[in-house]
Amino acid sequence: MASLTASRLRIGQRYRAHRLQGPYDALIIGSGLGGLSCASLLSEIGWKVAVFEQHYTAGGYTHSYERAGYEWDVGLHYVGDMGASTLARRCMDHITGGRLQWQAMDSAYDHFFIGAERYTAIAGKDAYRHYLYEHFPQERRAIDRYFRLLDKIGKAMGVYTLTRLLKPGQLRWLLPPLLRLLPDGFRRSTREVLAELTDNSTLIAVLTAQWGDLGLPPSQSAFVMHALIARHYMYGGYYPVGGSWRIAESILPGIRAAGGEVFTYASVERILVEKGRACGLLMADGQRIEAPHIISTAGVSNTFERLLPAAASAPYRQRLQAVTPSCGHIGLYIGLQATAAELQLPRSNMWVYPSTDYEGDLARFQADPQAPWPVVYISFPSAKDPAYLQRHPGTATIEIVAPAPFAWFEAWNGSSWGQRGDDYEAFKARLRDSLLEVLFERLPQLRGRLDYVEVSTPLSSQHFNAYSRGELYGIDHDPRRFAQDWLSARTDLPGLWLSGQDILSCGVVGAMMSGVLTAQALAGRQLWPVLRRILRPQRGMTAS
Repeated sequence: MASLTASRLRIGQRYRAHRLQGPYDALIIGSGLGGLSCASLLSEIGWKVAVFEQHYTAGGYTHSYERAGYEWDVGLHYVGDMGASTLARRCMDHITGGRLQWQAMDSAYDHFFIGAERYTAIAGKDAYRHYLYEHFPQERRAIDRYFRLLDKIGKAMGVYTLTRLLKPGQLRWLLPPLLRLLPDGFRRSTREVLAELTDNSTLIAVLTAQWGDLGLPPSQSAFVMHALIARHYMYGGYYPVGGSWRIAESILPGIRAAGGEVFTYASVERILVEKGRACGLLMADGQRIEAPHIISTAGVSNTFERLLPAAASAPYRQRLQAVTPSCGHIGLYIGLQATAAELQLPRSNMWVYPSTDYEGDLARFQADPQAPWPVVYISFPSAKDPAYLQRHPGTATIEIVAPAPFAWFEAWNGSSWGQRGDDYEAFKARLRDSLLEVLFERLPQLRGRLDYVEVSTPLSSQHFNAYSRGELYGIDHDPRRFAQDWLSARTDLPGLWLSGQDILSCGVVGAMMSGVLTAQALAGRQLWPVLRRILRPQRGMTAS
């Protein structure tokens, strides 16, 4: 069964030079959702697109993997906006050809353990608002102002997205007046904005308890990013039926229908630049592939520091100083020989914090790995996925994610995956045992029940996802990041385009919408009929 499952989870065709069927209209580096959604839309208008993925399977952080008879999703743990005919749901349905279903999690979809207290995120704006009223009765005015701020940011996102589409000449004239239309939450930290609403530190901690979804605590994150995540999950969390690998699997037929392909084990050595224009790719095997349009979803640091010749990337070297890589993380992938129902695992998530002092707890942990974990996220994918037991009967899975600075792993940087030595394995084991104690404290019935535990570190992300410092969210989503007009689908180099979480925002929907943005910037009016179909609301649509 293991070999059959592994084959099913490996999406795409293994790269070989003789399998190329050019000429191609566009070449895309990276098969995360930014690359796949862009490829899907371009394919729909007849473009022949080749996507190159250095990993053994397509999907980026939406891929799944199987080991020891279990299956885990490495980056997708839940998605919002999938329960009705939202723009995100319509876009997802469109690029997957309607082949993907979504399962709602429990209405209490996130549980926050903050010190000795427990709070909950409830699906539905009114339900969550009244939950907050009940727990913070003296803060009703602050809570109402908070919800109004979320709406204000949401309405302004169209303006911000428009700035990501403008050509350089248009940017010069239109950017200043457009920026004046944006609320100041685009330029300020989350804690700074919320501190003007209330001085209740516990309320602020509850409102920002999903900060792990963007990788920065409130004093460091841009309020716009906090607002996007809060609005995204306002009506609850959803999970793809069959696992996150089904997203890439569902997108692939549309790309192939236009003659394109998603190639795996396809390592790109260099973006070719000739006569001042990006014109193709040089593969690690020496193969040269040419096309008029090159789209990089590999992240701005990889693109401008590693993939481009120095002369071509020179204008971006200074710009890169204004952004920083996001945090690394450690992941635990747990398998159990019993079902989620038998183990009483919830269809919700747990967030565990030692106190309301998120920034202080994080700083102490970064300085000392022995300090308490500043945040621990616990997910139960086999409980969320109604089809899991069809693939792996009699079993259950748990995933744990926590921050882990790349600096802790510098000593092993450059070593080979699976061959990092006993000291590395011992360090991982200590971190593993510490995280398992957090799990057992919340779910004591699991002690002694674990059958399999695998640990990933920032070096694992570096190996499988090609991020140089194992970053989980590309570049940090701090206020400075949202002031960078060059983080756009367009670049200064003709023929080169960008997509992925660095040009819009992190997360499944952020990456997907970046692909839409890039396809629109690249194809222009050709894509308008397709976009009109996506923008048209569909009545009566609900998640499974």
